[in-house]
Amino acid sequence: MKFTQAAGANPTDAMRVLGHPTDRIEGPLKVSGRATYAAEFAVPGMVHGFVVGTTIATGRIMAIDASDALAAPGVLAVVTHENAGTIGIGDDHKVPMLAGPKVDQLGQAAALVVADSFEAARAAARLVRIDYAGDEGAFELAQAARAGADKPFRSNGHGDFDAAFADAPVQVDATYTTPDHAHAMMEPYASIASWDGDRLTLQTANQMVDWAARDMAKILDMPKDKVRIVAHHIGGGFGGKLWVRADAVLSAIAARQVGRPVKVVLTRPQMFNNTTHRSSTIQRLRLGADREGRLQAIAHDSWSGDLPGGGPEGAGAQTRQLYAAPNRQVVEWLAELNLPESSAMRAPGEAVGMMAIEAAMDELAETLTIDPVDLRILNDTQVDPEKPERRFSHRDLIGCLREGAERFGWSARSTTPGQRRDGRWLVGMGMAAAYRGNMVLKSAARVGIAGDGRVTVTTDMTDIGTGSYTILAQTAAEILGVELDQVTVRLGESDFPISAGSGGQFGANSSTAGVYAACVTLCEKVAEAVGFEPTNARFADGRVWSGNKSVALGEAAGGAGIEVEDRIEFGDLTKKFVQATFGAHFVEVGVDADTGEVRVRRMLGVFAAGRILNPKAARSQILGAMTMAVGAALTEELVVDPRFGGFINHDLAEYHVPTHADIPHQEVVFLDEEDPLSSPMKAKGVGELGICGVGAAVANAVYNACGVRVREYPITLDKVLAGLG
Repeated sequence: MKFTQAAGANPTDAMRVLGHPTDRIEGPLKVSGRATYAAEFAVPGMVHGFVVGTTIATGRIMAIDASDALAAPGVLAVVTHENAGTIGIGDDHKVPMLAGPKVDQLGQAAALVVADSFEAARAAARLVRIDYAGDEGAFELAQAARAGADKPFRSNGHGDFDAAFADAPVQVDATYTTPDHAHAMMEPYASIASWDGDRLTLQTANQMVDWAARDMAKILDMPKDKVRIVAHHIGGGFGGKLWVRADAVLSAIAARQVGRPVKVVLTRPQMFNNTTHRSSTIQRLRLGADREGRLQAIAHDSWSGDLPGGGPEGAGAQTRQLYAAPNRQVVEWLAELNLPESSAMRAPGEAVGMMAIEAAMDELAETLTIDPVDLRILNDTQVDPEKPERRFSHRDLIGCLREGAERFGWSARSTTPGQRRDGRWLVGMGMAAAYRGNMVLKSAARVGIAGDGRVTVTTDMTDIGTGSYTILAQTAAEILGVELDQVTVRLGESDFPISAGSGGQFGANSSTAGVYAACVTLCEKVAEAVGFEPTNARFADGRVWSGNKSVALGEAAGGAGIEVEDRIEFGDLTKKFVQATFGAHFVEVGVDADTGEVRVRRMLGVFAAGRILNPKAARSQILGAMTMAVGAALTEELVVDPRFGGFINHDLAEYHVPTHADIPHQEVVFLDEEDPLSSPMKAKGVGELGICGVGAAVANAVYNACGVRVREYPITLDKVLAGLG
């Protein structure tokens, strides 16, 4: 099925099953411990591998002595670059998953010790001796950015920013910084590899099953159809598990060497230094406005770092389309750093970009003495500021701002900082807009009806804790006219039809559209099977109807059942229209007047993101994103070791993510809307929208509470105290 024009009336509009807050159908498996994650498969004959990471950030391996490790009890093999054979690089990797002789980053896998138990492998890993020749590395973004300041990675402009900014009667010119961030997902990276002749089966924690099969085939130089990926349940990914990592690659190589299945689970420190993270950023915002607050010029320069061959964080993405301004400039700079690889992390670009532009907008509102909500409404746009002939498919940022201000009690906010007190706490409010682009990817599914009337949905889509099992079941139940408990969903295997996968906020909208396509085709087949005209057939109550005549679905399917496969292919609507999701965040904080400690007291988010397919799951995603953003605002920071590279605080004891005690009452509101230009589901994504803007809202609330403007995230008490005096 091709989606090339706005969706009209279709079977999803009944909203009999879709649109209702629905419990996760796989929930009982998870709470009872029966959901099998990558490291939990019981594979006969399985042995264990333990990764030995490099202790330098850049240089060469001169020698590896594995003799003592090989002599240790239970050890079966030690895999190194000397015996692993040729190892390729995946499409989205910057460096090999096994070092040698070149070393690309601290913690890069240099060896894998394989033993008959995890404990034996871990103990023997300490016996592997590696001699290195280290090189000088670049580890600090500010220093590397200065060195490469004349080499922008990409630049977009419209009008004459320099002249317009110089002429603007009101100006803001401020620089904001964000540190390196870790995904810090609960489930570790884990894989179990098994070989059956020349066919590899890899049970792994991965968000994108088809990408995993593609990359494993390329890395191991084997046909893709000989790689089977299994990823039934993933315990969080946030973008970190979009691509296979060392656990997957080394378990496959080791399993081939020892002739037995091999399990590899990365330790928490290895997850921080061996896998991917979000780069730190330096962002300069320049806003020029007239005295009424209308933006005349806007510029966003951002610097971020990655390994050679990588790309920037893209922190200026939202600035290109968030507000109207006739003169604009967005430039992204890339510094080559010898730190662990930078890559996608929840809402790449916008998550940290919004922390800068929405703080700058607050500073502009302060300079103009205009309410921050009113300033954003004044500068709203319904067309692409860079291409005015291209309008938004649906944009209701103003609705989010007004609804949020009303619900939060924004009118009670003091316009002068430091005026409200609750005991020792200085109390303030802050707000920010939320923006995240809407993407769609082609997605396929197989849907069948058995002789007993049960429906089965099969696709390689993954569930990373987001509720994929449930919304795909809801989609099939809605279109086929059956109850939710009549639908079985099978996910996460590379032998299944290829879906969009989980990432980029495109998973839910794209994969349900794929199921929609397959269900529509199935409906036609069922109608034809019982002699009904497909265009007049109606599906309800577990039956197919034509006028007053009806046949039970199981009877229509017959003993052999009916099964079809189809996919959704999106046309050029994303080029004709700007597709994005919007929201508004409101935050109240308390700042301890003596210690500078910041506590979030309450939060509200209002969102416009198309049709909400499952409000309960969507709310859960938003709550998680808002919580993650509080961490980015107040606590999270990967501390770079400027001497040796890598991150010092590589565990959950010292990389501080929010806990329950840090998160107060959170309220989530979805505006009632549809976007027929997005997909036949008339939906969009929400999983990443919730993180966008929260950090700035917290920073703006801190300023309103105590008058201290912190532009260097995270907002720790030492920075607040320095301003309090």
